[in-house]
Amino acid sequence: MGNKKGRTGFSLIAKNKKAFRDYDLYEKFEAGIVLVGSEVKSVREHKVNFKDSYARIKDDELFLFNMDIAPYSKARAGDIDPKRTRKLLMHRKEIERLKGKLTDKSLTIVPLSIYLKDNLVKVEIALAKGKSLRDKRRDLQKEESDKEIKRALKSMKRR
Repeated sequence: MGNKKGRTGFSLIAKNKKAFRDYDLYEKFEAGIVLVGSEVKSVREHKVNFKDSYARIKDDELFLFNMDIAPYSKARAGDIDPKRTRKLLMHRKEIERLKGKLTDKSLTIVPLSIYLKDNLVKVEIALAKGKSLRDKRRDLQKEESDKEIKRALKSMKRR
């Protein structure tokens, strides 16, 4: 029992690895998400898929599209569409700020991760710009060269 203010429980549920590879990320935000009970239980079981998911601002509200939350195994079958549009909860000023930055047509909002924070389901979203194929190749080459350097340094230490 006691004071709950000092405790901060954080548990990563899923990470959108493709977003980190395919986009240049500029600014990150934390948002709550509106879920029904069985969806929360599914999220706790790590049954989340970010494939092709994105966020949009519609009527001054933020919505998450195409995020797949598998139906909870013990819930009634066919109750909820796994890919339904879900509302994201952010302060109005943050949404307005996002809206202002989205005037550049090449920017989009992508979900990065979903996690539990103090027993609440949160989604980390980011303002992002798609990478070109050339940029992706350059990043892969840089990653490979970094790995080779680490291996070489490690072998030098062993001698």
